[in-house]
Amino acid sequence: MPRHTVAAVLIVRDEASGLRRTLDSLRPWTDRLVVVDTGSQDDTVAIARAAGAEVSHLTWCDDFSVARNAALERACADWHVVLDGDEWLARGGETLATLRTLRPDFVGAVRVDSTHGASTTSTASSWISRILPGHVRYSGRVHEQPQHTLPVRRLPLQIGHDGYQPAALARKAGRNAGLLQRALTEHPDDPYVWYQLGKDHDVYRRHAEALDCFAQAESLLRSATPAWLHDLSVRRLHALKCCGRHAEGLDRAGVELERWTHSPDYHFALGDLLLDWAACEPRHASALLPMIERAWLRCLEIGERPDLEGAVQGRGSHLARHNLCVLHQFSGEVGGIGQPDPVNPAGQPA
Repeated sequence: MPRHTVAAVLIVRDEASGLRRTLDSLRPWTDRLVVVDTGSQDDTVAIARAAGAEVSHLTWCDDFSVARNAALERACADWHVVLDGDEWLARGGETLATLRTLRPDFVGAVRVDSTHGASTTSTASSWISRILPGHVRYSGRVHEQPQHTLPVRRLPLQIGHDGYQPAALARKAGRNAGLLQRALTEHPDDPYVWYQLGKDHDVYRRHAEALDCFAQAESLLRSATPAWLHDLSVRRLHALKCCGRHAEGLDRAGVELERWTHSPDYHFALGDLLLDWAACEPRHASALLPMIERAWLRCLEIGERPDLEGAVQGRGSHLARHNLCVLHQFSGEVGGIGQPDPVNPAGQPA
């Protein structure tokens, strides 16, 4: 069988805290570790070299695709495994090893599990194209995407990511939003960039701004349904809740529930929005509590769906069960879950 070369390719800057973990997880399964540093002030470069990586330097120019492509050029392998310094190979190294016997005629999507929060950690999953044939390159100033016409296969690899931990978010605050704003001046009709800007706003609790961006992204999609639309829809319900726009969220769910009928995340977010509404306006609680219960029971009926973009682990299992316990406690305080009061055609309690 022909033997193809496999290189792990990273661009890094001030990643001393986690880089050794990243490189150690990749070394047994790849032929080379290629690291391009874009201006670290900590021990990143020394750690990379001590871990056996080939290290070079690139002046940062506010464009992730430029840096990614420079790193890919320097790696020049048959297969490129693209990771960041706050990620690591959690499972599936054997699959990387088999690339040596596979023709580089497809792109591999891997599951990236991102942890959120400090004291109570949740994990959200995304499927991202990170296994690239040697000739594939990126475009996009930020949240860059590989450009190709090859088939995409989901591979049994899991990547851990802790870049959404509070300390990491504090370090990166404002960086991506600024780059996304610049990208929109260059490509104002790109729905994916609008979605990513809305996601950045949501992560940093700028919820009203997030809603504006999500609306713009969806208007530009027209009839297209990319995988990230699921994450957008769930985040929009969360942002509507945080803005106190509960009735609007319920109206939105009336339109979207058929599309996301098999999404525990969507039903979970809907129940969360409705519970917040009931807590804010107890006079509506008797109408809302049965709807909340149905939403979270539906989560348990569906179960976990890690194949959906942005799916949070537990929303189809223990998180929904926990919320049902909270709901039943809350319903006891307001007189129990009875028959819902009448609702008007807009979906708001009468």
